[in-house]
Amino acid sequence: MMKTKPIVGIITNQASGFNGRQLLHAVGRRYVESVLHFSDVIPTLIPTCLGKSDLENYLAAIDGVVLTGGRANIEPHHFGGNKFPDDEHIDPDRDRTALGLIDACVKREMPIFGICRGIQEINVAYGGTLFYRVHQVTGKHDHRMPTDEDVPVEEIFKPRQVINFTEKSLFKNLIKQDSFLVNTLHGQGIDRLGQGLTVEAYAQDGLIEAISIAGYPTFGVGIQWHAEFHPEKDENYLNKVLFQKFGESCWAYRAKK
Repeated sequence: MMKTKPIVGIITNQASGFNGRQLLHAVGRRYVESVLHFSDVIPTLIPTCLGKSDLENYLAAIDGVVLTGGRANIEPHHFGGNKFPDDEHIDPDRDRTALGLIDACVKREMPIFGICRGIQEINVAYGGTLFYRVHQVTGKHDHRMPTDEDVPVEEIFKPRQVINFTEKSLFKNLIKQDSFLVNTLHGQGIDRLGQGLTVEAYAQDGLIEAISIAGYPTFGVGIQWHAEFHPEKDENYLNKVLFQKFGESCWAYRAKK
């Protein structure tokens, strides 16, 4: 008998279509395709309009969660930060749903993979804080993407920043290297690490670039870079490995369930 593939939920962001006349639940296609092809699971999209009881019912039907990147930053009232400027782009439904998802997933010991904004959500869910603008912090580099309209997407997302793995990092164990070149692109970043989390990698300026949930019995990882962008390329093989390991954990979770 053929085994049924695990089903994975990929969180969406609020976006607009039809020249701003209609709101959408949206997620980048690359996240969906990376999970489909490299994790060997069936991807589904998580709408951020779900209430708590509906979210619980949804989680009962899936086997893993991917927390994607997004344009909006997490609102500071979730971690005791300073109020955003009035023109800051926000997505309150994404904030609420993501933080609730993490709590519910951890209680179930369900696989979690946080990418870009996703690592920040995991940190906040565990009581950590965020820098509002990393490039304005003394000693930190500018981690933001190029803003020129004529810069090709391939140029924007190409690997350009070295991250260094911690001594006992699971990444170091996976690929037998001390460092890796990644395409980290973000404005916010981790300030104070949440209690119960472990640092897996740092940027060269000391900013946290990867974390894991300490003692978690399955895959519970957050990364600040965009692993969904060309994981099939040899230069990005760590990203392919991460999607594969996430998928293996989803298969194990489904088998146990």
